[in-house]
Amino acid sequence: MTDDLQIPRHEEGGAFCVAALYHFARFPRYESFREPLYALCRENGIKGTLLLATEGINGTVAGTDEGIAKLLAFLRAQPEFVELVHKESRASKMPFLRMKVRLKKEIVTMGVEGIDPNKIVGTYVEPKDWNALISDPETIVIDTRNDYETAIGIFKGAIDPNIKTFREFPDWMRNNPGLHNKPKIAMYCTGGIRCEKSTAFAKEIGFDQVYHLKGGILKYLEEVPPEESLWDGACFVFDERVSITHGLAEGEHTLCHACRYPLTAEEVKSPLFEEGVSCPHCYNDRTEADRERYRQRQRQIALAKKRGERHIGS
Repeated sequence: MTDDLQIPRHEEGGAFCVAALYHFARFPRYESFREPLYALCRENGIKGTLLLATEGINGTVAGTDEGIAKLLAFLRAQPEFVELVHKESRASKMPFLRMKVRLKKEIVTMGVEGIDPNKIVGTYVEPKDWNALISDPETIVIDTRNDYETAIGIFKGAIDPNIKTFREFPDWMRNNPGLHNKPKIAMYCTGGIRCEKSTAFAKEIGFDQVYHLKGGILKYLEEVPPEESLWDGACFVFDERVSITHGLAEGEHTLCHACRYPLTAEEVKSPLFEEGVSCPHCYNDRTEADRERYRQRQRQIALAKKRGERHIGS
């Protein structure tokens, strides 16, 4: 990855540049910023989702190298986002259907009032130093992501809270007194933003030595060689690639479009899998009426594909 996107780069690994970014800052003008931001993205063929709130910006977008460069330059020209950092990966095809800029109460929804990463946060740990920290027997390692994300990849020895949404994480921490049994807590997430809040929350409720992986799993997979890695599996991403692996290469998972769960090649072979209709994770949670409705949607997607179009529900 490079911060100097003014220089066109070779399109190794895919024609599209995928930029994951976030920045916490006091941003009271977030509502008026929506339209110019959206217009710039549309003008440059950028697709994805950006969230704006009084606490800053968060999102993942994709486009040409030049388009992404223009977006990042525009964002860093704002006084609130001068120090914005981002992470890049590549995609062989456009991984998003459309461009969305949404106004939110929080740029990552934890649901706890008063948590401000600009005031208190855990200690950042560079990817090159992460293995040593999580291998320390005095460290408890916590994955802060949702259950469908941890299902396909996790750091060796990490605790999986098995949460459906990030809103469940604060209660999970409060209700696990065993987390106080060791002096150090190390947290990680996909790109780092959840840990800004989870480590701030941990310190607020009395934990002292709190650490988090700088740049998240994405940065670790980019910088740490596979032969030295303590990562086991693939990393779920919120776009059409579904997962990525070491070197930020596209993974082999597919997505169940009925329940949005990532599937392995073996799960796709299951008799419970029907494209766009069901998979082993959701078959028993849906009725036959649900599945028939999904089949109708899947037929519309197939018809749109024949016409050379992309169905909005695909």
